[in-house]
Amino acid sequence: MGAARVPIAPFAEHGGRIDRARAAMPAVRDWIDLSTGLAPWSYPAQVDAAMLERLPDPAALAALEQSAAAAFGSHPARTVAVPGSDLALRLLGQMLPGRAAVLGRGYSGHVAMWPVTPERIAAPENYDAGTLILARPNNPDGAMIAVERLPRTGTVIVDEAFVDATPSDSLAGEETSGLIVLRSFGKFYGLAGLRLGFVIAPEGVCAGLRRLLGDWPIGSMATTIGTAAYRDTAWQSAQYERLHVAMSRLDALLTAAGLTIAGGTPFFRLVETPARDALFAHLLAAGILTRPFTDRPHHLRLGLPRDDDWPTLTKALAQWSGS
Repeated sequence: MGAARVPIAPFAEHGGRIDRARAAMPAVRDWIDLSTGLAPWSYPAQVDAAMLERLPDPAALAALEQSAAAAFGSHPARTVAVPGSDLALRLLGQMLPGRAAVLGRGYSGHVAMWPVTPERIAAPENYDAGTLILARPNNPDGAMIAVERLPRTGTVIVDEAFVDATPSDSLAGEETSGLIVLRSFGKFYGLAGLRLGFVIAPEGVCAGLRRLLGDWPIGSMATTIGTAAYRDTAWQSAQYERLHVAMSRLDALLTAAGLTIAGGTPFFRLVETPARDALFAHLLAAGILTRPFTDRPHHLRLGLPRDDDWPTLTKALAQWSGS
């Protein structure tokens, strides 16, 4: 299949579809996945095989939630560890009654979580009919809606999957009735396969979640690694610095290639070009998977490369700008 004939739709569902990239470009042997928005440096997890031989310890789970709450600025009693924030979304969609709405365009899971398709709204100020869910910062444009614009009634779910690189923007420490905050572990710590996230919510919502999750919601490995990571403030500071330096480097590279940066976060950049499909196909032929969107035909999202992958991306973008 030639690069110009690569279909966009199979790659627009969500990031990480290296399997489809390999099928589209079988001649490419080595792949660089820039489609997910994950930090390219992972926390140096210490894994002890013995931890897999026994059931998870409730005391260890409590320590994980306390460590995470300290990092978020939330109260431990209002902080529930979940096996990935995507699962938490789907559980909340079953728990919360009444109507629901999704703000703007963003993560597909915000729609899929509800038993009945929610309405989409463009402005949150006057929504008071039930539950509103939004991402802050938004994915993929990084928009940060002002707190003053959030509804004062009903339930507001704020997905903070990408807030760790700008922690002062988090609402996790706010104990407002009706506010539910979701946090992701894997994106900042570069360990998405661990499947760990958190829900910060009123205690009644937390109690309902704990009943649904059961006695062993988080495996021993995720509990141990997560606790160590949230306590490791030196590593967190270094990761924060790495993300912001790499973001600036990527901005310079994209701008030099003649691309317009339309938004993003320190985890990823969103570029705008009328030749989006051709750019996606060009990068795919170079072994670089990026993230297109069906409802944004001129936009392409690129995550941060690993340290060894910058030369490949630099060469591919130079060839694009020179074509």
